[in-house]
Amino acid sequence: MIRLIVIFLIIALVAAIFGFGGVAEGFADIAKIIFYIFLVLLVISLVSRLFRR
Repeated sequence: MIRLIVIFLIIALVAAIFGFGGVAEGFADIAKIIFYIFLVLLVISLVSRLFRR
């Protein structure tokens, strides 16, 4: 998931450099959403490990 976040952020940066503001904003929003999903899954994983032990 981290790889997807980095890919979308790089695409957003390249699009912003070339002046495609709307496209850059879209890719940045997608990267944010994936990052939040990653955080939620990380917390769920950590809590489940805590209760297993």
